[in-house]
Amino acid sequence: MKWLIASDIHGSARHCGSLMERIQAEAPDRILLLGDLLYHGPRNALPEDYETMKVCEMLNRHRDKIIAVRGNCDAEVDQMVLEFLIMQDSAVIEEEGCLLFATHGHLYDEHRLPPVEQLDVLLNGHTHVPALHDYGHFVYMNPGSVSIPKGGSRHSYMTLEKGLYLWKDLKGEEYRRFEMTPRHLT
Repeated sequence: MKWLIASDIHGSARHCGSLMERIQAEAPDRILLLGDLLYHGPRNALPEDYETMKVCEMLNRHRDKIIAVRGNCDAEVDQMVLEFLIMQDSAVIEEEGCLLFATHGHLYDEHRLPPVEQLDVLLNGHTHVPALHDYGHFVYMNPGSVSIPKGGSRHSYMTLEKGLYLWKDLKGEEYRRFEMTPRHLT
């Protein structure tokens, strides 16, 4: 199964449109969205082409493939316009014998681990900075931000297929990779 993993769209129709082009090119079986889909929040500048209803329309076209978690900028009113669930704080996904814990990052992150018995991969957004940290007993990954990258990073997303994680910019150019191996699995 192929996954496309993205975070922090923050209502940017321009960058969500670029993500839609990548979704068409990548043809993922599932899309994992790590929160902050519609609103920019008080600490972020208004993103380019801030049009939340256009973002809703684009995302809703893929509702049958999307698994999403709530970000700190997401609210109950967002659920009224999005046709897939967004209000859960986390999702636990088993993929290729690997247990993934997906969350936005404002409640749990690599320094505040979720209260789960087993954890192979912790995925979150929130910081807007792509990351990969192998702690030995789990791996932390962040796809960065689709619309408001920080720390000199690119507008980006990730893919996951057969244990291989690829970080890509919105043009589809790969700039980082990580392969899960049996030593990483608990």
